[in-house]
Amino acid sequence: MTPHDDTAGQQREPYDLIGVGIGPFNLSLAALADRAETVGALFLDGKPEFRWHPGMLVDGARMQVPFLADLVTLVDPTNPWSFLNYLREKQRLFPFYFSERFQLPRREYDDYCRWAAHRLPNCRFDSPVTAVHWDAEERLYLVRAAGRAHRARNLVLGTGTEPARPEAFAPLRRHPAVLHSADYLAGRGGLAAARDITVVGSGQSGAEVFLDLLRHRAGDGTRLRWLTRTRAIAPMEYSKLGLEQFTPDYTRYFHGLPADVRDALVPAQWQLHKAASAETIAEIHDHLYERTIGRPIDAEPVEILPGTAVSEAAQGPGGGLELHCRHGESGRRHLVRTDAVVLATGYRAVRPAALDPIADLIDWDERGRYRVDLDHRVATRPELTGGLYVQNAELHTHGVGTPDLGLGAHRAAVILNAVAGKTLHPLPDRTAWTTFEPPAPPVPALIPLPQEGTERAAASR
Repeated sequence: MTPHDDTAGQQREPYDLIGVGIGPFNLSLAALADRAETVGALFLDGKPEFRWHPGMLVDGARMQVPFLADLVTLVDPTNPWSFLNYLREKQRLFPFYFSERFQLPRREYDDYCRWAAHRLPNCRFDSPVTAVHWDAEERLYLVRAAGRAHRARNLVLGTGTEPARPEAFAPLRRHPAVLHSADYLAGRGGLAAARDITVVGSGQSGAEVFLDLLRHRAGDGTRLRWLTRTRAIAPMEYSKLGLEQFTPDYTRYFHGLPADVRDALVPAQWQLHKAASAETIAEIHDHLYERTIGRPIDAEPVEILPGTAVSEAAQGPGGGLELHCRHGESGRRHLVRTDAVVLATGYRAVRPAALDPIADLIDWDERGRYRVDLDHRVATRPELTGGLYVQNAELHTHGVGTPDLGLGAHRAAVILNAVAGKTLHPLPDRTAWTTFEPPAPPVPALIPLPQEGTERAAASR
């Protein structure tokens, strides 16, 4: 019997930690915990298998982070769950070496994660977590999943985010011609009859969907439109010093700012985490350029309208969809009639329903969000003594690096060290050339008091 088989797992209860949800971030924690002999861990997910944004695994789409941002390498390059070890097992090291690409195809990152998820002995799929309770007497979490109750000292939430749909599109929530980019590949075939398609959203997903439609609907007369609220089709910040805002150094700085400053800062940093890559923008331009060789640039039925917000969306009286739009800078309003819409409008964190039994034991902030310390532990009422940690639910406390895969392994190591109560993974003290916080003001020099003899001498003069 190995220490990782199911029977052994039952004998090791209570677990030191249970992870709820198996996305890339909890998968990173599972990979690091697999080598931590002193930490018993179990990870549960209701899906039948690991899938990472399946709706956006379009041909040619690449990651926006280097391959070193895998599950473990930036913390433990010797870990067997690294991407390079995946390549070795798949006999793809030499092809990858000759490809000379730092960024992976999205499909390969998904395959890598599935390779790890279905081999890690501490990960279980088809195990939806339905409820989490706190046993105050035993000081343990009771995690109910797939007809069983597991006990754990700590809980790590990695339930991910859900597609965000703008309020303007609420009347079209169930309309078959309105897709979110999360369902794009599955729903792309249903767009075949559409002769006017509108993409909404300026980020990487919006750019990739627009480019994919350009490629698949070339020459068939379909009008393609791209609406973005941003003032311009601006590229993602990708300068070397600019990227230092995705370091643990910046996370520590951001966490120390007042809450109102943090809330104002995140939306102002949209080009760090909500823009499209310069490469994808260039591919769109190149594609349009080649399609119009020998013809006027407006020969193709293509519209790109930045600075445009959709204020209302509804089904048209004669069929199709009507989008009421407003141009931000001019204030001009116009109506767009279209057959189908793809919403590339991002994702939002949601509180899992399984937490409802302990919701009153969590110390929510004024806006109903988690209060999260630097170790990613959620503040709770004094009677809940078990550690409750979150992954990718702390954008408001830890900044734009929260959803970034490049910080995933580091955050997992921080949590694992905290759960273990000791340093299982040494982490660097300094990770950026940039100093984000100004130096403290100098302490005023103290004026020395005159000695008693000096005072008398001065008085006698």
